[in-house]
Amino acid sequence: MIMNDPIIAVLCGGTSAEREVSLGSGRASAIALARSYPTRIFEIGADALPTGLDPARHVVFSTLHGTFGEDGGMQRLLDAAGVIYAGCDAAGSALTMDKARTKAAAAARGVGVAKGIYFAAAAKPSADEVIAQLGGQVVVKPNAEGSSVGLTLALDRETLDGALAAITAGDWLVEQRIVGRELSVGVLRGQAMGVVEIRPKSGIYDFASKYTKGATDYFSPAPLDEATTKMVQKAAETAFAACGCRDYARVDFMLGEQNVNNSLYLLEINTLPGMKETSLLPMSARCAGLDFTDLVRELVGPAVQRFKQGSTIAT
Repeated sequence: MIMNDPIIAVLCGGTSAEREVSLGSGRASAIALARSYPTRIFEIGADALPTGLDPARHVVFSTLHGTFGEDGGMQRLLDAAGVIYAGCDAAGSALTMDKARTKAAAAARGVGVAKGIYFAAAAKPSADEVIAQLGGQVVVKPNAEGSSVGLTLALDRETLDGALAAITAGDWLVEQRIVGRELSVGVLRGQAMGVVEIRPKSGIYDFASKYTKGATDYFSPAPLDEATTKMVQKAAETAFAACGCRDYARVDFMLGEQNVNNSLYLLEINTLPGMKETSLLPMSARCAGLDFTDLVRELVGPAVQRFKQGSTIAT
């Protein structure tokens, strides 16, 4: 026979710089999932599996954003313990958390990416080297952080000098600034949903713009013509597949001011994006007719199916 529905174990919190964001995502998701499945929330406080997680009873729905949660660390532990989980596997999670590898994989499939320089803190370029290669306006950001943690928009030499001087550890990217429209699209089971446009009032979608009420305007669906919408959706699906993603993700782009061929640039792929009702992935899903409760049920659905397929027992 096939076992009954599993208990959905919602993981939230974690040890990254995005802990508070994750706690909010976890609470919202757990409330919505409880309308469809028995659900238990686990608040994570260490880089380890929580006590009480049972591979015979639980399917994990993780809302752990950032390092360890989204970079394959938690996924590897879940795999080793035999726990079924929703979302990208360990390899896909590790790849997409690495912005340089993500862009290389997507570019190999024809998705546009901004010109950039990848470097370790111990070997950072000088401002002169950056300007010579990328021009006078660039974006400096960690290679493996989410929620725009550590991002600096350098519009002049002084700001660039300061941003580089502040880098003392880790791997980083400095990229040519693309002036245009910021777009986000959810991908569910390989298919793109609605395109959302993000218009931060400060001009840059940094941590403050993301999490300060009223600091950013959102348009869902984005006011784009049909051809451009389809171009963005196709690019999202291509990037998703190129990086070996599974189940769902959110893919972010910049659309250059000159909306012509090859003017769409991949920013990043978020495999465990924000999951409040007002977050970007739920906005994208609403464009496709899915409310928040419908969305979380769809997100966890493939993992529940994997659990049931692996839980067939003789009678």
